[in-house]
Amino acid sequence: MTDHQFGRFGISTGLDSSPHSLEAAQAAEALGYPAIWLSGGPLPGLQTITDLIGATNTIKLVTGILAIVTYPAADVAATYAALESTAPGRFTAGLGGAHGPRPVERLTAYLEELEVPVDRRVLAALGPRMLELAREQTAGAFPFLITPAYTATAREALGPDKLLAVSHLVVLETDADKARAIARETISFFPTIPGYAASFERQGFSKADQAELPDHMVDALTAWGTPADIKAKLTEHLTAGADHVAINVITGVTGPQPIAQWQALAPVLLT
Repeated sequence: MTDHQFGRFGISTGLDSSPHSLEAAQAAEALGYPAIWLSGGPLPGLQTITDLIGATNTIKLVTGILAIVTYPAADVAATYAALESTAPGRFTAGLGGAHGPRPVERLTAYLEELEVPVDRRVLAALGPRMLELAREQTAGAFPFLITPAYTATAREALGPDKLLAVSHLVVLETDADKARAIARETISFFPTIPGYAASFERQGFSKADQAELPDHMVDALTAWGTPADIKAKLTEHLTAGADHVAINVITGVTGPQPIAQWQALAPVLLT
């Protein structure tokens, strides 16, 4: 297996070029996290990647993900080339977002145009055809909202030598009702997206499960509890074949970065 030198645990979060975001990236680096996966939705543009790398020293930045319908291949390649000249090895392009008809064909065409080395690009692959494309055309896959059992399936599809980095929801809360309520609010949007709905079905979650989000589904897709509880849950992905797990910490509060939670988890996850 490869780990792209991302380590076992990193951070998945949405950042922009604001002072608060730059300070959050610096805090993550100071805590020892080796990589930040930048959520595509909150990303205001490719310049933010350059700004974040400029504000830090060694932490790796991966887009998780850039939607190909938003970012032309030429622009992504230009950003990669510029960063390789100033901060070599610190940016990897995570790609996806090929919504609509024939997503595999659209992503294939995009990857053929993209002048970024194969080992410095990954796909937000969920289904078997996307995992096959990730295996053939990129360094590996970065799936979100999957169970450890599905991680094992993804590893088998990718083969032993490709990167498998999993993004997993984390709630640092020991009260089960509170933790599940926070997670449920985040998860509730994703069954409305066809690709995620299909992924949930492949993982054994029925349409009723997706509509109601019962405890067993929330618990399968979220690590909550104490830092030790959370590490135990996340480690199930590593045991199942993942190289890296990016913690997507959610608090139920919109706005501030969860730096305090990253700090609380760091001594457990990074030792």
